[in-house]
Amino acid sequence: MSAVTIHSGFIDLLGIELVRAEDGASELRLPLAPKHLNSWEVMHGGVTMALLDVALSTASRSVAPEGTGVVTIEMKTSFMQPGSGEMRAYGRLLHRSTTMAYCEGEVRDANGKLVAKAMGTFKYLRRLAVGRDVREQRRPSEPRGD
Repeated sequence: MSAVTIHSGFIDLLGIELVRAEDGASELRLPLAPKHLNSWEVMHGGVTMALLDVALSTASRSVAPEGTGVVTIEMKTSFMQPGSGEMRAYGRLLHRSTTMAYCEGEVRDANGKLVAKAMGTFKYLRRLAVGRDVREQRRPSEPRGD
């Protein structure tokens, strides 16, 4: 297995930091800032879901071979209460097949209070070349269709 990283423009924009990811478990950290808050001045639900998505997917990637990524197939999130201060997200791999991973996770606030819980399904994929040509592949003898 390779070391898990979470380099992504979106994740960097949010300020999500990887604390650890190994053996099917992950921990992330997010110090809340004004950009993470909704109009009620609590953590926006979209930020909570992004934090959970990264925690679950990182847990699933922690047991995958080098060059393997995951895409989210589905994720159910339950919101318990608003959080404050530094948020921590934890992900845990529950079951893995050759192509799928089933995970659970939670977000806790600075006081350890449960903010949200999630269950998700992720599909393992080999990393594809960035910027590749994604036009439909066809045999030379087939008509073009345009």
